[in-house]
Amino acid sequence: MPIDAPRINPSILAADFVNMEAELARIAGADFVHVDVMDNHFVPNLTFGPQMVGRIQDTSPVPLDVHLMIDDPDRWAPAYAELGAASVTFHLEAAASPVALARQLRAIGARAGVAVKPGTPVDNLFDSLNEFDQILVMTVEPGFGGQSFMPETMPKLRALADEAKRRGSSVWLQVDGGIGESTIAQAAEAGADTFVAGSAVFGADDPDRAIQSLRASAARHRH
Repeated sequence: MPIDAPRINPSILAADFVNMEAELARIAGADFVHVDVMDNHFVPNLTFGPQMVGRIQDTSPVPLDVHLMIDDPDRWAPAYAELGAASVTFHLEAAASPVALARQLRAIGARAGVAVKPGTPVDNLFDSLNEFDQILVMTVEPGFGGQSFMPETMPKLRALADEAKRRGSSVWLQVDGGIGESTIAQAAEAGADTFVAGSAVFGADDPDRAIQSLRASAARHRH
């Protein structure tokens, strides 16, 4: 696979939680596994904590891409990096000191990501692009899987892609929410290179083939 190939990160929100190890084995062809941590405060849902993420880390055939939809990530995010997660993304709306937190995550050894909700502007990230390894543009409101893709988030993604190119930044641009065969082209054309897909992968008869198909679609429509 080319080093700059689009990355497909299946979301385990769409997996069978009771058979997690088997579900992880089904996505061995993925680039990362996307793990949504929700605290029932920042978003109105509750999923996993550090103990469960640690077990996923122990059994996953691919690296972990942890997405923290939680309050006070300045306090809690470093623990997920210490578990060995390859990437830890926190929300800009919840962080007191985003750049300081990103530097702390990098110091521990994780890639540092920052996420923005659909209604959050991204202009204030332009001057600090190089402080982050990944920017996640939510293409649904965070908190629940199975929502419909919001095309109105694409201009924001395109602005980030253009600014990253202008500054020579190598930051990854990720999208999460409603990503499947019918929407991945829009996101790729707007500049995304990393794609979270839930039911489009885990709901497929052959998840590995679904991953390959999504990656190929993204590559054909890349920015």
